[in-house]
Amino acid sequence: MTAPTTRAVRRRVTVRGTVQGVGFRPYVHRLATDLVLAGFVSNTASGVLIEVEGPPDGVARFCERLCAEPPPLAAVTGVGIEDLPATGADDTFRIRSTERSAGRTLLPPDTATCTDCLRELTDPADRRHRHPFVTCTHCGPRFTIATGMPYDRAVTTMTGFPMCPACAREYADVGDRRFHAQPVACPDCGPRLYLVGGPGSAIRPARGTDALASARALLAAGRIVAVKGLGGYHLACDATDVRAVDTLRTRKGRGGKPFAVMCADLDAVRRIATLSAAERAALVSPRRPIVLLRRRVRQEVLAPGVSPGSPYLGVMLPYTPVHTLLFGLPGDPPGPRVLVMTSGNRSGEPIVTDDDEALTRLSGLADAWLAHDRPIASPCDDSLLRVRRDGTEQVLRRSRGYVPRPLRLPVMVPPTVAVGGDLKNALCVGEHDQAWFGPHIGDMGDLTTLEAARRAESHLRHLTGVSPELVAADRHPGYHSVQWARRRAARLPRRTPVRVQHHHAHIASAMAEHGLDGTVPVIGVAFDGTGYGDDGTVWGGEILLADYAGYLRFAHLTPAPLPGGDAGVANPCRLALARLWAAGVGWDADLPCVAACSGDELMLLERQLSRGVACVPTSGMGRLFDAVSSLVGLCHRAGYEAQAAVELEAAAGSAWHADSSAYAFGITAGGFDPAPVLRGLVADLRRGTEVPVLAARFHRGVARAVAELCRRARRATGLSTVTLSGGVFANALLEDECTALLTDMGFAVLRHGEVPPNDGGLALGQLVVAAHEQQEE
Repeated sequence: MTAPTTRAVRRRVTVRGTVQGVGFRPYVHRLATDLVLAGFVSNTASGVLIEVEGPPDGVARFCERLCAEPPPLAAVTGVGIEDLPATGADDTFRIRSTERSAGRTLLPPDTATCTDCLRELTDPADRRHRHPFVTCTHCGPRFTIATGMPYDRAVTTMTGFPMCPACAREYADVGDRRFHAQPVACPDCGPRLYLVGGPGSAIRPARGTDALASARALLAAGRIVAVKGLGGYHLACDATDVRAVDTLRTRKGRGGKPFAVMCADLDAVRRIATLSAAERAALVSPRRPIVLLRRRVRQEVLAPGVSPGSPYLGVMLPYTPVHTLLFGLPGDPPGPRVLVMTSGNRSGEPIVTDDDEALTRLSGLADAWLAHDRPIASPCDDSLLRVRRDGTEQVLRRSRGYVPRPLRLPVMVPPTVAVGGDLKNALCVGEHDQAWFGPHIGDMGDLTTLEAARRAESHLRHLTGVSPELVAADRHPGYHSVQWARRRAARLPRRTPVRVQHHHAHIASAMAEHGLDGTVPVIGVAFDGTGYGDDGTVWGGEILLADYAGYLRFAHLTPAPLPGGDAGVANPCRLALARLWAAGVGWDADLPCVAACSGDELMLLERQLSRGVACVPTSGMGRLFDAVSSLVGLCHRAGYEAQAAVELEAAAGSAWHADSSAYAFGITAGGFDPAPVLRGLVADLRRGTEVPVLAARFHRGVARAVAELCRRARRATGLSTVTLSGGVFANALLEDECTALLTDMGFAVLRHGEVPPNDGGLALGQLVVAAHEQQEE
């Protein structure tokens, strides 16, 4: 008697998420082949489509295992399964060409060179030995080379590089890790490196390996080289060469703002900074961000000009083959092991990506250009993060390695673009339950930055398929981003942007990141330097009771005049004098902030304050930090944003465990007054108390004021969740202390992680608030 034949079943499986350009189809093919199943897999505009047929137990195991061990860069966000009639297909499983259809799939971010590719890069017997563009499905460029979706070579900047027969075989071989790796290339068919000097330079042009050898020699000789990376140009020099670092700082007009550095390996990192396990993990992750590390106290490697006035160093590891080769392989002449690697631009401008533009815009900054002929479709600066004491990460600049990875929203939103603010600008588009940040753009101060924002929004729309019907922007009437939003909204049915209050957007951003649906308000602590308030003054020291629908200003820092408006921010000594004036404290000559000003400046400032000329009131906590920094003698003139506050935090950190006392704010029904703090600082200064102790007492005083105000808010409302947002919470000491105090009091404390607390995260809050307003209409 013949055994009954098991009836075959067929299922259609749709997979959504980051599943293209990551080797997902070969993974599916191997899985189906191992289980002796028939069918096919194909990319679609919505993700990956699979039809699988075979014995019921085999099909069931396939569906169970499908998402168990996906490729390294894949991120599955949804799986749909549908039963189909069996077709009687043979036992062949095929990979079909991309199906063109409506929908949306997700593109992975650019990722660092994988271990396998690095092995080939350094193997003299491999055909990709020293190939500056070695890559596979597990690593390399994605976002910065993609010009459209679905992700295929024809819609990348690799379309101009036809594959040689060897690469074509790898590309077509389902068993090869380069199967359908769109950037695949080799020395015979890939992009080419070249090096040129500036006009009239004696530097000889070079190509290929000679270009790299010349660049290494120039760096070793103290020269500055513009290096084309994944998302734009860097300006590089030997970080141990005092003259080279000072020259770069002078040419770029960077003031005292720290430079980021790239280390050849972890051993080089350990020579200059302390490194925890969590920080090491962040450094070596495929994202390869810049990680803020605490510098070694007695390190004598780096030039002093790399990071003056800061206890931290911004450190990253090589993330492209070009970077690895720039440090050299075994047998190469010795060269620098630590390079300054700062954005290739002039201060205030966006990062340069175009090769011809680089020769003009970076002229006078670089001595030579190490470039290549693969175009960059979208600028993408380096991401920046710090690792907290508890091992969690706080992203301060979300760009390369993160963009365009989506964020899941806790609320549904219509197709919307939120334009962010004027500082640390990053756009955000959203639809349904997903949002996508664009790359870091920077400060919206000129036409080049506005054009960069326009291109970033266009690129993001093409990659995500979001066609905005709504535009969200800040309420500040003078923001360049708001003017751009008005022009963008004029082409849409609504015709005007939804205007979202700055600090409400900060709190909503934190709520959205943590998955709150907004049905229950939070106590939102929004501390930053500047945000346009409802009363036309400058806010920034806010305790809000907020949800997505709106907010109540429960308490705020007592305002003081801001002499000169935004222009006065570069002069912390004037901010200190304004705060003393508001507190009724005299400008005695023994105070450092008074001594920092000339007699004429003091007379002019006194006239301004007494008459109220160009003195808009500000409750900005960031401005109070600036004022205290000058009052204790640390920073009187700021060469870059937040310099005074950074130096105050650095001083406080050095005495944090030596003194546990705190200054006390005057807390009232509607706010908290720093006048008692200022009087205490002045008294301690005159007693000769050390500056680090003063700084630590101030930080603890702010944290205790936050805790007390949140306690009062809970007593009044019953709310027990606190969000900490705004650029001031990039201050590790303050954020940690606030979190510890509030947690001990029984609050649930929500801090930013992948979304920056500063204005780089503002657009997400604008997005969800604008969506709620639209729904209410």
